[in-house]
Amino acid sequence: MKASPPNNASSAIPVRRPDEQAARLGHPSYVWRAGQERRLRLILAWARVQDADVLVDGAGIGMYSRHLAQHGARVTSLDIDHPSMVLARQHLTACVTAACEALPFPAGSFDTVLSHEVLEHVQDDVRSLQEIARVLKPGGRLVLFVPNRLYFFETHGHYWRGRYHFGNTPFINWLPDRWRNRLAPHVRAYTRRDLRRLFAPLPLRIVHHTQIYPGYDNIIYRRPRMGRAIRGTAYLLEHTPLRAFGISHFLVAEKH
Repeated sequence: MKASPPNNASSAIPVRRPDEQAARLGHPSYVWRAGQERRLRLILAWARVQDADVLVDGAGIGMYSRHLAQHGARVTSLDIDHPSMVLARQHLTACVTAACEALPFPAGSFDTVLSHEVLEHVQDDVRSLQEIARVLKPGGRLVLFVPNRLYFFETHGHYWRGRYHFGNTPFINWLPDRWRNRLAPHVRAYTRRDLRRLFAPLPLRIVHHTQIYPGYDNIIYRRPRMGRAIRGTAYLLEHTPLRAFGISHFLVAEKH
């Protein structure tokens, strides 16, 4: 659940949490802008949504759930944070408070599972992926977005001398594990090899895996011309080997 500061109009009511809890759970998407719309288009291109049973695993206040429902999905939204689910119920019907590691659904329940910037926050990412694989129907697809270890910034903040500091911090993820995990023990970031290792024992076949850059919506909001130039350049980089430094992995896996 990646943070998007609520500096733009939205019908969702922002949920403000103490820094410590935000560090542990992450913030959901509070607004819908070009960056979110682009990710939605990727979801629509790579997974079944229209007339499909879709689980949004780690739904936050339901921003992606609402847009998937508008595209014809029968959406179930799940999050461990009950206040977020209370807000999501203002616009959605099927909202469940539960952990990703223990999904309260029968095996083979969903055509599509969306896990959007959630896996990095869970207690057990191995168990969470096992549960996602279990609830997918044969031929169903997982659409996964997770932080990229090679991105220039750690976007979830960091700890220093026992205090949490919110905001982007450069180059933390490039440090060796023993140092990186002392500065950012509250959140994971994944390499391509990390993800391949996680998926190897699962009944899931990776059908697409790349890295994507952010939409830079906050910069565009403050400095439109400069922000659009940065966004355009970044999106061009996605067609080169420099995509390896994108903010997030975008991975699609299909159940055998």
